[in-house]
Amino acid sequence: MADRPTYRLGDLQLKIMRVLWELGAARVVDVQRQLDGDQLAYTTIATMLRKMEDRGLVQHKEQQRKFIYEPLVSADEVTRCMADDIVDRLFDGSLADTVSHLLRTREVSHDELEQLERLIKQRRRKRV
Repeated sequence: MADRPTYRLGDLQLKIMRVLWELGAARVVDVQRQLDGDQLAYTTIATMLRKMEDRGLVQHKEQQRKFIYEPLVSADEVTRCMADDIVDRLFDGSLADTVSHLLRTREVSHDELEQLERLIKQRRRKRV
């Protein structure tokens, strides 16, 4: 796992990536429109996309003098990496401590508990 890239995204970076994952590719103005509720300046998003490109998160193509950005990393890769980072840094790598904390501190519906039980049973069957 040491050779796997590490993705730590800030809130705005994650919002931008979610737009790109949903759209597949987008111009800066398209990202800005999708994030309309955040009232972010065009230049803010353009600057962030350039920084994200420097980090290897996105790439751009030029079409008719417009940059079209697309993600280079999947939502699954980023989610896995960020979740692993939280488990490792906050819970010393203990998945049990992580889940225990979440069960103690968050509202968990009956449906979610049943889903967790099913996931645990599935994992147990895979281990046998």
